[in-house]
Amino acid sequence: MRLYIAEKPSLGRAIADALPGPVEKGPGWLRCGNGEDRVTVSWCIGHLLEPAEPGSYDPRWQGWRLEALPVFPQQWQLSPRESVGQQLKVLGALIRKATTIVHAGDPDREGQLLVDEVLRYFGAQCPVERVLINDLTPKAVARALASPRDNREFRRLSHSALARQRADWLYGINLTRFYTLSWQQQGESGVYSVGRVQTPVLGLVVQRDKTIAEFEPKPFYRLQALVRHLDTEPGSPTFAARWLPDERYRDHLDEEDRLLDEGIARTIASEVEGRPGRITESRFRDRKESPPLPLSLSALQIEAGKQFRMGAKAVLDTAQALYERHQLITYPRSDCRYLPEEHFSQGPAVMQAIGRVQPNLADAVSGAEASRRSAAWNDAKVDAHHAIIPTARVVQASRLTDAEQNVYNLIARYYLMQFYPAAVHREGRLTLAIGDHRFRATETAVAEPGWKTLELRQQGARGESPKAPLPRLQEDDPVICDSTDIKQRMTQPPQHFTDATLLSAMTHIARFVSDAELRKTLRDTDGLGTEATRAAIIETLFKRDYLHRDKRHIKATEKGHSLITALPEAITQPDMTATWEATLDQIRQGEGDPRQFLEQLKQQIQQYLNTPLTPEGEQTGTAVHCPKCRAPMRIREGKFGRFHACSRFPRCRGTRPIEDSQPQDGTGERPIPCPHCFSPLVRRKGPKGWFWGCSNYPACRQTVSDDNGKPALPQPS
Repeated sequence: MRLYIAEKPSLGRAIADALPGPVEKGPGWLRCGNGEDRVTVSWCIGHLLEPAEPGSYDPRWQGWRLEALPVFPQQWQLSPRESVGQQLKVLGALIRKATTIVHAGDPDREGQLLVDEVLRYFGAQCPVERVLINDLTPKAVARALASPRDNREFRRLSHSALARQRADWLYGINLTRFYTLSWQQQGESGVYSVGRVQTPVLGLVVQRDKTIAEFEPKPFYRLQALVRHLDTEPGSPTFAARWLPDERYRDHLDEEDRLLDEGIARTIASEVEGRPGRITESRFRDRKESPPLPLSLSALQIEAGKQFRMGAKAVLDTAQALYERHQLITYPRSDCRYLPEEHFSQGPAVMQAIGRVQPNLADAVSGAEASRRSAAWNDAKVDAHHAIIPTARVVQASRLTDAEQNVYNLIARYYLMQFYPAAVHREGRLTLAIGDHRFRATETAVAEPGWKTLELRQQGARGESPKAPLPRLQEDDPVICDSTDIKQRMTQPPQHFTDATLLSAMTHIARFVSDAELRKTLRDTDGLGTEATRAAIIETLFKRDYLHRDKRHIKATEKGHSLITALPEAITQPDMTATWEATLDQIRQGEGDPRQFLEQLKQQIQQYLNTPLTPEGEQTGTAVHCPKCRAPMRIREGKFGRFHACSRFPRCRGTRPIEDSQPQDGTGERPIPCPHCFSPLVRRKGPKGWFWGCSNYPACRQTVSDDNGKPALPQPS
């Protein structure tokens, strides 16, 4: 018997529809065809198995006790999920009868694992093939079924998923129990869950909230010169050029080169007003901008959040309905924005379907050039799945909800953009010198919109009146400053996160990583979480009362602030989990060892369990307690340097000054902790000389420069 195992019932039905009939229905399976050619289609319902509870390994782990930690199983076990136990029994009976099994899990890491773990659970001995289905329309499913591959080709993908599952279990079980019990010893109640992705995401929100709360607006001054060609008459049209800061005024500029001193602004204005100058640079060009690539799930969630203010989970649920129920789009949980080259020939059929599903896009479809080929079609950039695009299926728009129409419309627009010419921007720049000061005027306009005609305006976006074009002056042309204009502005704090901006931060996590080398590595690798899990992670933080919504903004609750304040910094920062994703990707590519990965993680967990509950993981020479509530204190950085703060902040705001309690230089007295994971720093010699490295290497790769035999740790700001 040939047995197909799909990830979910909807995919099982799509496979049965693509196979020769008739179709016989049974409890948890479908049988297709006649006689000896009959095949059976069955399915999982997500994960049918889950990692066993700690108590099933050792009775000591049944309850939560500090002395029973760590929880490190020797032989891993899986347990059937009670809610889907009947379907697991159905699959077990079918697997024992099968002569060939076809793995039809979703084409991603989790889809590979959830079928593989069922096959291992029942000890399947027959050959196993693998099909990758991105599109649930009958023709697309039939094409995928006609091209099976050996499932062993995907074993590394399964190893990566299994390593991720076990690592998350180890990390979450041990740290959640440890920090919850530690807080209970201090009189707190409730569970304080810690996760390798959810906690850094919460950390991003808490840090943003603190930055906004502590932000002090400062005035700055923007100086413009109104300039005209020297040969024109007074009163002739002028153009505005903005003052360019230089090093002479460094002490009066902020980190973004904004001028903070009004007196200097007025002095510069008096020095240039009515004075002649000359053009030092003249640059005018037409710049082409290619269309953006089709959408991945994160890109779709970010764009739908901006355009329609939809939450990340709502976008995923809507896209899943368009894929499973309506079969109008391809597989939605994709992290890829490229398309297979063979899909290019399907363009006319897909565009025709778009025009019928969304009549408001009929003109856009007619304006598309089916022969135009963008950079999106690239086999080298496509792995297990491709970008999210419409299918050739047609459904009446009246059958779709408003959310489904919005999401489909967005996906369709990005697909149609691939058949439109590049947009052409007309850009100009004039740099001029007046006395000792430099000014710059710029011009930007869209000369040919091309694909931009398909862009949606963001909700609340304000149209700006077009600026007059700059005069086409040449280098060394004389000019004169007719007048100046000084405008006072106030510095603004960053905005609170929204669904779209938090997803963007998770996707482009390198921006928030402190380590320069890691940041460089992560620019081209995975972000925080995966395409399929980011929405669920954000929702989990809401369910656990770590986040709350203030209209469209996402903010941390008091519980969220308390947790992040009390945890070691390494747990709350994205560096570690981003490194995890890079390592898991190496395992997928066959360049990493999952067993070594888990062993290193166990060492790291043990380090945390050996560290008292203080935010930086460091103690002063003797236990320091809050003068208000007697809770342990920790060291914080403030605008006036380091100080002891209550670990129950913000509920308790007790502080103490730091006396002579700093660590020694590590040469016989107290070792200096690693700023990343708090293991002792060790002095080493490398090709470029002495440096300090973490004693937890290679689990932690933090290094610190050597300063005359001592670690050159950053000084408080």
